Amino acid sequence: MLQNLLFESMIIFELRVLEIFSDILLWEISEVLTKIKPILSYFHINKMNLFDYIFNSDELQSWINDPEHILKLHSARSNKDLSILLIQFTNCRLFYDNKIIKEDLWMRNGIVEDPRKIFFEEKKQAHVQIDLNGLLISPGFIDVQINGGFGRDFTIDANIDECLTEVSKGLLEYGVTAFCPTVISSHLSNYRNLLPKIRDFFANLKTSKKLNSIILGLHLEGPFINKEKLGAHDITALRTLDDGVNTLEETFGMEVEELKNFVSIITLAPELDPSNRVIKKLTDSGIVVSLGHSTANLKQGENAVINGATFITHLFNAMLPFHHRDPHLIGLLSNFSLESHIYYGVISDGIHTHPSAINIAYKSHPNGLVLVTDAMSAMGLEDGRVHHIGSQAVQIMKDPETKKRSAYLQGTRTLCGSVATMDDCVRNLMSATDCSLLEALRCATEHPAKLLGIYPLDGGSLNYGAKANFTIIDDNVNVKATFINGDLAWSSLDWSPQFKFKFIP
Repeated sequence: MLQNLLFESMIIFELRVLEIFSDILLWEISEVLTKIKPILSYFHINKMNLFDYIFNSDELQSWINDPEHILKLHSARSNKDLSILLIQFTNCRLFYDNKIIKEDLWMRNGIVEDPRKIFFEEKKQAHVQIDLNGLLISPGFIDVQINGGFGRDFTIDANIDECLTEVSKGLLEYGVTAFCPTVISSHLSNYRNLLPKIRDFFANLKTSKKLNSIILGLHLEGPFINKEKLGAHDITALRTLDDGVNTLEETFGMEVEELKNFVSIITLAPELDPSNRVIKKLTDSGIVVSLGHSTANLKQGENAVINGATFITHLFNAMLPFHHRDPHLIGLLSNFSLESHIYYGVISDGIHTHPSAINIAYKSHPNGLVLVTDAMSAMGLEDGRVHHIGSQAVQIMKDPETKKRSAYLQGTRTLCGSVATMDDCVRNLMSATDCSLLEALRCATEHPAKLLGIYPLDGGSLNYGAKANFTIIDDNVNVKATFINGDLAWSSLDWSPQFKFKFIP
């Protein structure tokens, strides 16, 4: 099937598809194909038997009427020259420049294009036009804290390559185009076994052409966290930072200079690093330090931020509560004396954080809220069996008050990760804060991209020149399609854009 698609892609490329109309004449197609057959015969695809497929009028008409076919052809290309196809999404709205505007989106070679340049400088028309019937194109969602999903767990999975691949594929259905796999507190033996495998997996990603959600870098949540706020972490795996950076490198089995190649975020309790030397070393190396699972007071949090920390892990959870005499880490949201901009993760699943608390945080610091799922292995699966987060057994139950699915340590009422998806979190944020769709989308796209330093060209925007990693949604944040580097990676069964096209020989 892939050969068929590649063959058709070459035909589309040679014929220069310029406009889309449904009333195409089959004899015109046949005439043009006859003209270019000598050119295409060079490729010797399947001994050219595929021409029988192309010239069969029933098959060809089916191909024309298939609303996703042309995108699948585009996605199946393996010859770099075929990426010249210029695609224009019409009758749609864009999340662009902090506004939702009614505008077309143009892309080519996996990059968002400036239509003014195409029209005035290149004087070109689109090879393919796609009518989205008023749907919204948003930058792809970015999840910086996710423990697993679809039955897989990043911390304990025996086949980590397969685990990462399966989760990155499954996340496309929920509009996630990039994520940070999260590994929770582990024993040294697990780090020594797991991290080299993940390092090698990341090295191979550079040459991979799989249309999956992009893996940005690991989030190492622990083991340098406070035992009084361990949450679902294994207390026997926790470590202190008695010897500073040396302890950290000994624990992970690698120097910071090596970790920075595949680790994006490290969550630690700042009170375990009173000199802030570990925080400074990590942030100077480009690793984001997040404060969490902590009993730190506000002063300790401020010192950590001064030394480079820029994130708070799942605000309100696994930390001391806000108090009017010492607001603890939560007080960082309203401390405008700090030069550094602080971001904070919120698990907006309707379980971990009360809507009122989310609303207070958002109103205090709207430009810092980063939606995270903190999803564990049961995300994307039905209830009915025991799951795991790290080494801890987990049960999925419905909360008696909210009726939402929740993950608890087996036999307890201790929350341990969620089963929410990112589209759920966007909807829940709108409900909790009464913010607009645009404002909620920023918390799942622009804010995490800025936190990781990949905004605007590598994530979080549809700016001209940005990678075409985006999701197509309706006003209720129902995901219709997800694109990775300009290629259709996933689409829902009810997604039916209008395709009409015409071949110009």
